[in-house]
This record gives sequence, C-alpha cells and structure tokens, in this order.
Amino acid sequence: MSGSFSENLIYGLLRAITYAIVLLVGYILFDIVIKGLPVLNWEFVSGYPHQSGASGGILPAIAGTFYLVLGTISVALPLGVGSAIYLSEYAFQGKFTTIIRMAIITLAGVPSIVYGLFGLGLFVLFFRFGASILSGSLTLACMVLPTIIVASEEALRAVPKGYREASLALGATKWETIRTNVLPYSLSGMITGSILGVGRAAGETAPILLTVAAFFLPKLPNSIFDQVMALPYHLYILATQHPDAEKVRPMQYGTALVLLLLVLGLSLGAIFIRAHYRKKYKW
Repeated sequence: MSGSFSENLIYGLLRAITYAIVLLVGYILFDIVIKGLPVLNWEFVSGYPHQSGASGGILPAIAGTFYLVLGTISVALPLGVGSAIYLSEYAFQGKFTTIIRMAIITLAGVPSIVYGLFGLGLFVLFFRFGASILSGSLTLACMVLPTIIVASEEALRAVPKGYREASLALGATKWETIRTNVLPYSLSGMITGSILGVGRAAGETAPILLTVAAFFLPKLPNSIFDQVMALPYHLYILATQHPDAEKVRPMQYGTALVLLLLVLGLSLGAIFIRAHYRKKYKW
C-alpha cells in the first residue's frame, strides 16, 4: 500500500513539474508572439537599421545569422559525421576510444563563452582571421561538433549488426557496406542531431560576441573576412546596452520573434527530414 502511494506521489510530482515547465515555456512564447507580431512586416525584415539599430529593419542581422549558420554546417557536418563513422565503424573499441568518447561528451557540456574565448585566441588572434564570418563559423562549428558526433554515432550504432555482416558476407568492402547498408538507415538520426545542434548555434550570443558580431553595421558583408550583425547579438544589445530600453522594446520583441521563427524552422526541417528517411528506410 505504501509502495503504491509513493509511486503515485512521485508520478504526480513529475507530472506537475512537466506541466509547470510547459506552461512557463508557453507563456514565454505567447509573450514574444503577441508583442513581436505587430512589429513584424516586410519593411522590418528587409530594411536596414538606423540610429544604431534603434529603428529601421534587421536585414543585416538576418543575413549575418544565415551566413554563420551556413558556415557552421559546412564545417561541422562533414567533420562530425566523418568522426562518428570512424569511431563507430573503424576504430578499435578499447580504452583509448572510450577516453575519446568521454572527452567528446565532456566538450558537449562546455559553456559557450569558453568556446568564444577559444575562438578569439585561435581563429581571431593566432590565425589572424580577425573578427569575421570565418572566425565565427569555425568557433560555432567547434561548439556544435561534439553534439553532432554523439548524435551521429548513436544513429550508426542503432543499425543492426546483421546489415553489416550480410553485406560483408556477399563480398562488399567495408566502405561499400557503410555507404549502402548503414548510412541510409542512420541518416535520419544523424541529420536530426546535426540540425538541432546548428539550431542551438543560431541562437548563441557568447561565441559570436568575441569572434564576429558587430554592434551596428547597416550593410551586407562582401566576404567571409567581414564582420556581420547577428540576431542574437542584436537582441542582446537592444535589451542590455541601449540607453532607452523602453523605446526599442518593440524592436526587441520583433528581433526575438524572427530568431524564434528561424530556430523553429530548423527544428521543423529536422522533423520532416527524419520522417522522410524513416519512411524510406524502414528496419
């Protein structure tokens, strides 16, 4: 009887915590949408900022965020997937590999500001890329790389060993087996983890604060060595550094809504891609 009471109590407590979290997130989203939607129009999205970002549009910030996301995907995706394939399919499964995996998991939990300082020291100062799209993309790629590796390796491990053994028994090489019998069935999990990691990078402020972001830059970049405005940094400046916070409050909510829609779009893209490949490659 006491066991049943304890179980019901724990179940009720966990359910209450879950509902509280959902309600809190729902309230935040509702507040952003209600206050940001009146600001959202074509002029706001396609215009250039004026008065140090206090008025006008946020096109340079949207473009800068897009360039950073594109650069992050270009660097982190092939490196992360390649590392996961090596660790899962080629590496000897011993103590050294276990240590490497523990190091990768540890890196996934490192605060983003640490990656910002790392990018500042390595890419901005040591390699002399300066505060640029290249430095920011490489820094964000380093930040999401552990997440992509872990997600990709878990997706590869989920494929049954029988698929590999059957392919090898028919005379296929190791790489042919991975390419035709393993990757297609793990692709949905790999892409999902990768896009979610990049979605996190799109909303980070600390790494780009030290490597690429500009306070006010009413123009689009000409090369990967230019600074850019970015949505998270622009929102940070409007919320904490502007002398008249009440005046730019609508800009804050409009920028937050655009950033929210961008991250939501990446998440929905991950869901649709996962559903497509799960339907195509069932096992």
